[in-house]
Amino acid sequence: MKFLQRTKFKADDSVRTRAAELTLKQSLYPIFLVTILFFLWGFSYGLIDTLNKHFQNVLGITRARSAGLQAAYFGSYPLASLGHANWILRRYGFKPTFIWGLCIYGIGCLVTWPCLVYQSFGGFCAATFIIGNGLGSLETAANPYITICGPPKYSEIRINISQAFNGIGTVVAPVLASYVFFVHVDDSDPANALKSVQWVYLAIACFVFVLAVVFFFSPIPEITDADMAFQAEETHANTAVKPFRKQYRLFHATFAQFCYTGAQVAIAGYFINYVTESRAGTTSATASAFLAGAQGAFTAGRFAGSALMKFIRPRYVYLVYMTMIIVFIAPSITQRGNTGMSMLFLTLFFESIIFPTTVALGMRGLGKYSKRGSGFIVGAVSGGACVPPLLGAVADMHNSTPLAMVVPMSFFVAAWSYALCVNFVPAYRAPIDSMAAAKIGVQDTGSGEDRASDSDAEKGGVHMSEHISGADNKQVRDL
Repeated sequence: MKFLQRTKFKADDSVRTRAAELTLKQSLYPIFLVTILFFLWGFSYGLIDTLNKHFQNVLGITRARSAGLQAAYFGSYPLASLGHANWILRRYGFKPTFIWGLCIYGIGCLVTWPCLVYQSFGGFCAATFIIGNGLGSLETAANPYITICGPPKYSEIRINISQAFNGIGTVVAPVLASYVFFVHVDDSDPANALKSVQWVYLAIACFVFVLAVVFFFSPIPEITDADMAFQAEETHANTAVKPFRKQYRLFHATFAQFCYTGAQVAIAGYFINYVTESRAGTTSATASAFLAGAQGAFTAGRFAGSALMKFIRPRYVYLVYMTMIIVFIAPSITQRGNTGMSMLFLTLFFESIIFPTTVALGMRGLGKYSKRGSGFIVGAVSGGACVPPLLGAVADMHNSTPLAMVVPMSFFVAAWSYALCVNFVPAYRAPIDSMAAAKIGVQDTGSGEDRASDSDAEKGGVHMSEHISGADNKQVRDL
């Protein structure tokens, strides 16, 4: 009971804590805990990509209509990232937002049970919408938290490594589908396989409810607006001096994220269609195994990109990866068989770092606007609700999924504009490079805490709470 009395669920964003100066060692536990969330939504996303094709077979629906799964899943993200989850994040903080998202996710997984039992596509889309709200809530908090929790210098590396476990989740889902759910089911009678999937969702529901309890009792540091403003000011990368409506770099990053995510989701959602149509004699189960391989390439690309960022500026790696996506998606439109599929494998490899790096670069220098800005970038995931139906409609129109790959290629070109700007436009490049050179959390700057103490002493009566590990964690200093 004493623990519950000490637990606070409302963060004071005007108070700076030592969370802004966490070292690598101090940030390990909270990053580990939040990284589990990345695996969860990677698994859920991979499962939806696999079920897309099988719902087409079971219910006899068109490619365009099956995109309703992606539309429901990603269409729910703005409701969370710009609505209820962002409100909770800004008013109460990261920890309550994590718990809120996990609870909604668990409820959505329970709702899928009757929908799968009765093979209701509309019902499953509704359940997916609930799941998307839960995962959208988690992403609204998790992406900025990983970016901020620890030395600013390594934010792109941190978020890419954490997001790599998202990629592992997307690999595990189609592997289970290929070798557990659909292994003994041919394309003419896949209905029984859906019965196995319902048990997976029940297990996920139980796991996320337990994880919500773990988050409740875990002493993870709360990062406030004042902490983020301190980081930006210390590195001279603070762009928050301008009103929010003039944060044009953020809005460009949001646009790029919308275009990229829409294209990525469209390719993954129709990968099985692409392979079964372009590679003679390939069943949906075999194509699902190939999808697992492609997602494996995606995960490998993320680890490789994270390693490269240790030695090369992240914005350089970002530009190269974005460029290579366009180079390899183009041949997949005209090539068939193993050649066309190989082009998609390479496309997924280079897609790997784009989403997390766009988040990290787009939030550079936002300072006190970081929580609000993260809602916009995460809300841009709604591109995943818009582009897949377009690809499906083009594929139905021409009766060719390979030809329809021209749709995601167009959106990749639009997203490429942001990669060019962060490398060649000084207004974009300066705050990114300033944060990358920061020594906060890497070495003792000797100014951060003292400066905050002086400022608080002048104001008088300000309470600075410390949430990091060590003896100082238990102190609350009245300055």
